[in-house]
Amino acid sequence: MIWENLKDTLVKTEMKAGNEQEIFEQLGGVLIQEGYCKKSYVEALNEREKVYPTGVLAGDIGVAIPHTDPCHVEKTGIAIAVLKEPVSFFHMGTNPKENVKVPVKFVMMLAIAGKQHLEVLQKAILLIQDAEVLRMLVEAKKPEEIIQIIKNKEESL
Repeated sequence: MIWENLKDTLVKTEMKAGNEQEIFEQLGGVLIQEGYCKKSYVEALNEREKVYPTGVLAGDIGVAIPHTDPCHVEKTGIAIAVLKEPVSFFHMGTNPKENVKVPVKFVMMLAIAGKQHLEVLQKAILLIQDAEVLRMLVEAKKPEEIIQIIKNKEESL
């Protein structure tokens, strides 16, 4: 259960950000402050995003799943943000030079320690592939609601 340690301090609703960098600083900053990541985490996110974009359209909702190498992580954690206004991310699987962008509304930032990388990423993708769950997450007004929606989804699997 990758969601069992999800805390309301790691979940932001109606977060204001003008670009990827601001999202990384805000959410990554929380992960650092809470002891999940090293100080190098935010810069590592920025560098990785330039080479491996994380934006994806899940139905009609833009999602980003930024993450980086485990060497920047102290312990596994997930931070989540529902953005007040969409922010453009380059589309996953494209080269940023291709300029294919996704208007992202939901961000799931992964801090993955050790060899759990693939497992955590798969579970995150499984969550956002459920259109109804993703819609409920984007419409949630409180961190506690988001946590409960995710836990309910995990229990149904």
